[in-house]
Amino acid sequence: MLKERGKVISISSVKGGVGKTCMTINLAGLYYMMKKKVLIIDGDFYSGGISAWLGIQNKKDVFQLVDAISNGRFSSLSDYVTSYNNGIDVLSSPRDPRSAIKIDSKFIPVILDFAKREYDVILIDTNHIMNDINLVILDNCYMSLFLITNDLISLKNMKSMVSIFKDTGKSNYLVCLNKSIDIGNDYFSLFDIRNIIKNNVDYTISDSFYIKNIDRYILDGEILTLNKKINRMHSKNISRINSIAFELISDKYKDVEGDNNG
Repeated sequence: MLKERGKVISISSVKGGVGKTCMTINLAGLYYMMKKKVLIIDGDFYSGGISAWLGIQNKKDVFQLVDAISNGRFSSLSDYVTSYNNGIDVLSSPRDPRSAIKIDSKFIPVILDFAKREYDVILIDTNHIMNDINLVILDNCYMSLFLITNDLISLKNMKSMVSIFKDTGKSNYLVCLNKSIDIGNDYFSLFDIRNIIKNNVDYTISDSFYIKNIDRYILDGEILTLNKKINRMHSKNISRINSIAFELISDKYKDVEGDNNG
């Protein structure tokens, strides 16, 4: 019997500064608690922050992996990932951002195919620019989670993205309103937001999840969802993120268009 292949989940947005990296890392912690083997891919090739957040001193990165594949020197994905703990590995963005432009999008499905053989969940932290890399990532994901904020630019751009998804028949995505960013900027009600983006808001992260001293956790390389104090103080929001984590890997999306997990 063949081993079930891992599920690729992208964490995306249509505007920067909405909490994608934080959400990616929090989801990784929850999947780790579910006993899943997790790979985080830092898909923001120009300015990725996963390694810095987790305190990882990576010796290899995605550019070196692509270079090895293209030149016939690839032997194992493990040669290019860095372990955070015994269940979470990281494939870092290029250490030299000048290398990012040299990464051809045609290698993305190849990398994901290798990853799906070895990991239960592959989380990709993307940037908000819909370039060829991000479009290929979206096409090769089991599910995508789009983060938005209560901000006119974020909502306007999400409306455009939803329109594209409807035109192309993409339905394997969730929308999450992150109110823990820019707290107090409640310009629009949830009813308004749904009308603006012409789509449902599947989940909302409350402004109560705002963590004033979050930099301390980043400096310590901590994952918030694995921190007992954070779990105790923010149990409702952690529970909500846990619900998102379960839905993103739910088998109910197996047959939707865009599932390229084989």
